[in-house]
Amino acid sequence: MCGRFALRLGRDRIRQVPGYNLDVDEWENEDEFVPRYNIAPRTQAPVIRHRGAADGGEPTDSSDKMIMQTMKWGLVPHWSKVEDKTLSTTNARAENLVEGGGMWGSLRGSKRCVIPVQGYYEWLTKGKQKLPHFTKRKDGGLMLLAGLYDSAVIDGRTLWTFTIVTTSANSSFSWLHDRQPVILSSTSSVLAWLDTSTTPTNTSWTKQLTQLVQPYSDKNVELECYQVPQEVGRVGTESETFIQPIKSRKDGIQAMFMKQKEVKRKREEDTEVIGVKDEDDGPSKRAKTEDADVEEHDEKPPKKLKAEGSSSGFKPSSSSQPPSQSQERKPKPSPTKEKGIPETT
Repeated sequence: MCGRFALRLGRDRIRQVPGYNLDVDEWENEDEFVPRYNIAPRTQAPVIRHRGAADGGEPTDSSDKMIMQTMKWGLVPHWSKVEDKTLSTTNARAENLVEGGGMWGSLRGSKRCVIPVQGYYEWLTKGKQKLPHFTKRKDGGLMLLAGLYDSAVIDGRTLWTFTIVTTSANSSFSWLHDRQPVILSSTSSVLAWLDTSTTPTNTSWTKQLTQLVQPYSDKNVELECYQVPQEVGRVGTESETFIQPIKSRKDGIQAMFMKQKEVKRKREEDTEVIGVKDEDDGPSKRAKTEDADVEEHDEKPPKKLKAEGSSSGFKPSSSSQPPSQSQERKPKPSPTKEKGIPETT
């Protein structure tokens, strides 16, 4: 499926459709489109169609002028009287187009279009997580996706809407999701998709069209896919980092690991300087140990007892109990010892 895409290029460049030899005559409702990295369903985006096919008129071929037109993503059928937002019409399955059933059967013959994008987002389910990934052309060129469009009169106003056609994912992308949009990678495939002269009625279909909606297989135009930030999943958020690989971002996972390694290296260098082996304890434990050492050496020495200047030696303390061994104190020399007179015991 395709539930989000990016188109942040300038309007002039989008109008030129670089990489494809398309003669786009004009851009209708150009001002209604805002270039964004995060285009979600029910927002406005440009599509390319043949001018004469707009209202189901005469079939058009590749010689007719093409126009670009801003439409709302999420198709509203022409018979609708109100915009039913409960309908899931952001994507149309290619299998249903081929079979001709359902609401798509009335559009497949005359209302085909292509949607220019820089790339599209898909979410990889991994356990309880859904990780967004961005798929784009490896050469950075514009992608053109196959689509259908329609118009309906809602409250007296013509509402133009479109849907993106999806098909089975090829073997290179099936790990991500079982569906992917139909990608028209060449000018010839785009012209064939837009050429409604081969399908003169609304329900007409050809074998060539069936081939166009097969899983992507163009070996001349390689695609690449990589994980992008989770923030792209929130509608309304906008950042150029949404189309950048997480690993190459300055604030990405790889950058975070590099910072952690740098911190560890500096810590080890500091440890070598002070002669302390730094294992998993870290600086906090060393600091704690050093503090403990300070506390052990900060014990206050016992107070010295004053010596009396008499021949009787130390004056006993007021307490009747003798001092313990741990409280032994070296007395100052008595005056009698200084004079060479032996002390009495």
